[in-house]
Amino acid sequence: MKKTNSLKLERKLGFIDIFALAAGAMISSGLFILPGIAFAKSGPAVIVAYLLASLLMLPTMFAQVELVTAMPKAGGTYFFIERSLGPLAGILSGLANWFSISLKTAFALVGIGAFLVLIKPDASTFEIKLIAVSATVLFAAVNIISVEKAGKFQIFLVLFLLIILNYYIIGGLNRIKVLNFSPFMPFGKISILKTAGLVFISFGGLTKVASLGEEVKNPGKNIPIGMFSAFLIVSAIYIAVIFVTVGIVDKEILKNSLVPLSLGGKILGGTFGEITLSIAAMLAFITTANAGIMSASRAPFAMSRDKLLPPVFGKVNSKTDTPVFSIIITSAFIISVITLLDIESLVKTASALMLLLFIFVNIAIIIMRESKIQSYRPTFKAIGYPLLQIFSIVIYSFLIVEMGKAPLLISLLLVATGMLWYYIFLQKKVKIQSALIHIVERITDKKIVDDSLTNELNDILLERDNIIEDRFDKIIRKSIIIDMHKLIDYKDFFKYISKKIASKVSLSETQMYRLLMNREKESSTVIKPGLAIPHIIIPGKNKFYIVLVRNKEGIRFPGTDTLVKTVFILLGTKDERNFHLRALMAIAQIAQEENFSTLWLNAKNTNELRSIILLSNRQRDS
Repeated sequence: MKKTNSLKLERKLGFIDIFALAAGAMISSGLFILPGIAFAKSGPAVIVAYLLASLLMLPTMFAQVELVTAMPKAGGTYFFIERSLGPLAGILSGLANWFSISLKTAFALVGIGAFLVLIKPDASTFEIKLIAVSATVLFAAVNIISVEKAGKFQIFLVLFLLIILNYYIIGGLNRIKVLNFSPFMPFGKISILKTAGLVFISFGGLTKVASLGEEVKNPGKNIPIGMFSAFLIVSAIYIAVIFVTVGIVDKEILKNSLVPLSLGGKILGGTFGEITLSIAAMLAFITTANAGIMSASRAPFAMSRDKLLPPVFGKVNSKTDTPVFSIIITSAFIISVITLLDIESLVKTASALMLLLFIFVNIAIIIMRESKIQSYRPTFKAIGYPLLQIFSIVIYSFLIVEMGKAPLLISLLLVATGMLWYYIFLQKKVKIQSALIHIVERITDKKIVDDSLTNELNDILLERDNIIEDRFDKIIRKSIIIDMHKLIDYKDFFKYISKKIASKVSLSETQMYRLLMNREKESSTVIKPGLAIPHIIIPGKNKFYIVLVRNKEGIRFPGTDTLVKTVFILLGTKDERNFHLRALMAIAQIAQEENFSTLWLNAKNTNELRSIILLSNRQRDS
């Protein structure tokens, strides 16, 4: 038996992997099966429904990219909802994320089986589902073997798929029948909105890659570029393909067809065209199934690490670096869905859960922004904040209601199950701080949170930006930080500092005060307005200390009219002269960063002050 451990996942996925996984998750059953079902509900206006669904994805995509670049961790959506809204919201969003992605994956796998009708027109439901179940087992095995291999497999499939779809679009534009678009809205305007809710699942796969944030190289850059590229290219392909399909396929044939693009392919290229588009469909289902199992399995993995699910879900195989048990359980759930639900129920339920999840996402970004946590530092800021996010919460809620009773009841059942699980098994055990508590602290002006969330975000940023700490960072981690709140003269300031730290550096208060005063008399230690760096030599060998001081009211230093609010005190032995110069260089780089003064003065506590230094973009010693 292979040894398993609760290890970190390795960063093996690059930009092209993210693009392929996001694109592959979008180009699937929503394009190759759903257009016929959607056409039956809204007619030619299905084109507008798909366009509207893609636009409704924008607020969540912006929010998700911001959140995942700030917190690129396994579980993605679950992780940052839990950290922003707390464990109860975490368990609800984790289950919604897990089940919605699993349902969409099941939809793709059923699509693989559905194409059996092209070979065997009288294929039974049992035969179709048997193929889908077999495919689930195959892709689960691929994901267990290696996430890197699964990613490379995805790239090849997506590129080939895009080539076939472009062939279909270019060939179809010359064969369009204008009469196929009349009447354009046979079922009225409201049918467009309802159909948009139905086909919303088509674009929801885009956000799956957030679950893989911990496995992405340079996530602050690769995730935004990968997701935006996939969204723009695939959305354009969706609209163009639906436009061509409606324009070339007879209405009565297209309505409720499970193979609409294969019908279009047959019109354009006979049997060869039908086979080509069927192959494209199979590739699409394969990419979605592959990406779906990969990303869905990361939700229970992340929940396990936070003790919201049993520890076995968090085990990582030491040879393959994959969460094996989580993949197996996810695949088993997908198989059960395939065997129990029909296609329309599956689609509506998946869309409803996805919309519920996206409501949580847009609430999460508002909470994270308003918490004012210094170590929340996304590399991308959501456009249109907060109005776009508030609008999306309202419209998503409306779409869930419009889905019908069954998806609404299933969504409510999931919420009830999550709440029961939390209150029975987790409430007294899980003590994870959330950004919501930080907002409460700000409003009440009471100290009710510890620094656990800030520290965790610090560690995430160090890992995200690949910051390898040098000696300066290690000294800062242990350094004394003093936060003062009164206007003071430099002499009184030196007396105060001497009293606080003299004994820690083997000096008497008098000795230290004298050394600081003598250094100030030699030349001013104010190196720029608002910043002073007093530095003295202390007795001994191989000793170096840094004391950080903030005084929002300011310190009066001689020779300057500007109050000093930031002080770095350097204390080192003679043999540390070289490191003394490197420390001065490091401080100079930190102080020159664009937002340093703002961050420094707005930091809530000494822990945040320390984080500002540790997370700086200065050049570090190797």
